[in-house]
Amino acid sequence: MADAMGPAGAAGAVRFAGDGELLDVVQALGAVLRRVDGAVVAVTERIVARDQCERDGRFSTRAGCRDAAEVLRRTLFVDGATARRFVTAAGAVHREVDITSGGLLPGKFPGLAAALAEGFLSLGGFLACTGPLQKAVRIGVADRLAADAVLARFACGLPLDGSGYETDDTTAAVERAPLPTTDELAALAAHIVARLDPDGAEPSDRAGKRRRHFTIGKLRDGSVPVRGELLPEVAAQLQKLIDSLLNPKAGDEGSGPTVRFRPSDDASDRADGLEPHKAKAPPAEGADLRSHAQKRHDAFATALMVASASGGMPTLGGAAPTLVVSVTAEDFAHRTGRATVEGAGYDVPLGAADNAGCAGGIQRVLFDENGAIVAISTSARLFNATQRRAIVLRDRECLIPGCHIPADWCEIHHVEEHARGGPTHTSNGVPLCWHHHRTLDEGNWRIRMRNGLPEIRGPGWWDPYARWRSPHLDYQAVDDALDHTRNTAHAREPTWSTR
Repeated sequence: MADAMGPAGAAGAVRFAGDGELLDVVQALGAVLRRVDGAVVAVTERIVARDQCERDGRFSTRAGCRDAAEVLRRTLFVDGATARRFVTAAGAVHREVDITSGGLLPGKFPGLAAALAEGFLSLGGFLACTGPLQKAVRIGVADRLAADAVLARFACGLPLDGSGYETDDTTAAVERAPLPTTDELAALAAHIVARLDPDGAEPSDRAGKRRRHFTIGKLRDGSVPVRGELLPEVAAQLQKLIDSLLNPKAGDEGSGPTVRFRPSDDASDRADGLEPHKAKAPPAEGADLRSHAQKRHDAFATALMVASASGGMPTLGGAAPTLVVSVTAEDFAHRTGRATVEGAGYDVPLGAADNAGCAGGIQRVLFDENGAIVAISTSARLFNATQRRAIVLRDRECLIPGCHIPADWCEIHHVEEHARGGPTHTSNGVPLCWHHHRTLDEGNWRIRMRNGLPEIRGPGWWDPYARWRSPHLDYQAVDDALDHTRNTAHAREPTWSTR
């Protein structure tokens, strides 16, 4: 497009592209960027290799630079930190030459290096995997290669056992799960390092206690500077307080749950005929197009929900402060009219009653023709504390991929609606954050329960195979794959294909 119309024409074409076209462009650019990252790392590795000699004979010296990082800064026009990241990655993919045969010896991370070279991994994803393994000096060569193989399969969207989603047609493409994000790769790498080196790094608690400080400066140009170093537990508590009013994220353990996107065994779920929610691109109103201010509002709504349900707030009228949304039975049944927020008298859509009923309890109050109460009944649709704890322990986070709001901040959603006979049971409840709970009916994400466990199916742009997938990384499967690879008698360099 740029060759035909020039940069200005290409920018104009993108400006007026539809949602599907724009999404195609972003995905294509992501694939190109990953390929470019792999190519730059390969070239950097050659530069670093040619610098392993006397200073006058070094490539960087002959180019008029101090080292490989400066060569990259001056040729790629990147900052020093980015240049050093490429140099670090080049060291991880480097392969020594066998002085006897002249051939190349296996590298430190053959599987991850292949995934980087073939465009499955970005520079950030590659370093997220290799960095922790290189820092764990007590992990041996065999264990490092086993970890490399498992991480490379995960990065390429292949099963951890190495089987692959092959088809009968040898010329057909391998079916892959949605590729993991850098955060998900980092979490899996942290889990593997913790398993291979359970003792971890040497503690530095006393040094941290000596350095701890917090100072508040004086007013200067309308602001007050602060600086300091916090102990880990203090920093974690501060982070939780900040997250509670912004966009809550999962804890910083590193080994927390991530999305594995393991496909369902039900072969009948192949997308031979795509349903509306599997469209090429999601509708604009279904995508997360919230501004930062809107996200802060939604986070604040979540904080209010958690505070009101905590039991630690003062009572109002002898009971915990409870939001009551009322709607007539006829309007609720026929999906007509509006709902009312009691007390404030606000007029709200029926969807507000739906969400209040899903996350809370329903109390039916019957009036006679004169407005007198003649009957009160309460349905058992509110998940009790024990059920909620079990669901939080199982799912850990909001079920929608990429949303890391902790499950204990979420509302519990009935997968099969209570009004249609869905039970208030752990096998029918999943955690959804305030925002995703209220946008689930727009159809971009589908949820079902299978054998007591949740599965998700996303839009076509996210998963072109439109399979039902487990939203959780099966750490037992990770450990089994790691053990199997470690116990293999003859480790071979894995071959990765872009088919």
